[in-house]
Amino acid sequence: MTALRFHRVGLALTAGATLFAALLQPVHGAAPAPAKSAPQAAATVSYHKVDVDGVKVFYREAGPKNAPAILLLHGFPTSSHMFRELIPKLSDRYRVIAPDYPGYGQSDQPPMDRYAYSFDNLAATIDKFTAKVGLNRYAMYVMDYGAPIGYRLAAAHPERISAIVVQNGNAYDEGLDNPFWVPAKAYWKDKSEANAAKLRPLFEFDATRWQYSEGYRDPAGHVSPDSAVIDQAYMDRPGNKAIQLEMFYSYGTNPPLYPGWQAYFRKHQPPMLIVWGKNDKIFPAEGASPYLRDLPKAELHLFDTGHFALEEDGDRIARLMRDFLGRQVRR
Repeated sequence: MTALRFHRVGLALTAGATLFAALLQPVHGAAPAPAKSAPQAAATVSYHKVDVDGVKVFYREAGPKNAPAILLLHGFPTSSHMFRELIPKLSDRYRVIAPDYPGYGQSDQPPMDRYAYSFDNLAATIDKFTAKVGLNRYAMYVMDYGAPIGYRLAAAHPERISAIVVQNGNAYDEGLDNPFWVPAKAYWKDKSEANAAKLRPLFEFDATRWQYSEGYRDPAGHVSPDSAVIDQAYMDRPGNKAIQLEMFYSYGTNPPLYPGWQAYFRKHQPPMLIVWGKNDKIFPAEGASPYLRDLPKAELHLFDTGHFALEEDGDRIARLMRDFLGRQVRR
């Protein structure tokens, strides 16, 4: 496959978007839950910050305090904002908590000389965050960056994980064998300015908008234009793009951990629901099916949509989650 080339304003990323007609293609596991599993009276979402080692971590929360917990871990370049519509669809039954990582969303953005922006450190912060908010056992929804953060937590504390929902989040080499990752892999090997320059267009608006337009059935009709604008506004804060570049470099620490995460899957067999936007050019469908090698009872559903599958298929994903969690998570 040829390397993805980023032009001055990322126009190469926006070319070639294809619209698809099918709404959902279930590939393996349970069919979408019936309408009767729809939420009846979702709890009001509240907004909080908690101090974790001097960093104020913002989070959204809804649902009864004594209900089974779900931790929602967001991707790049977004924040807990990506879960704004999912939370109310689950919170009548579950305590739902969605944090922003340091440097993302409404959480603090400490300078790089005072906070290590790495997947190891973000995972350590979120681990301490879960203790602060009283999550002793929880299901996880992991997406994009949320997967390597969440899988670090799961491998370290397998007894805490009741179930996993993964949406376009990678744990297998097959998921990175595509053009998007070619310049990132070069940067992992050589942290030079020449290689950094190839990644910097990813932090500009054309690339952000591409993540919300490429591979969706009807991005103009189904995907809120606010999402790309909000994500970009956070990245446009002074110092944030340097943080994002450092996180792209740190992503190179994840593939060496894949064998350990896969061993965790095989040993502990956490119940897993895989809901995947199959037209994603960052984490394509080739990264979804390998989970079944280690988790043969996992339920896999491919959606005819793009990277942020919740934007276009949030209702269907919520129904699948309610059915799955209702069978797998005990009160």
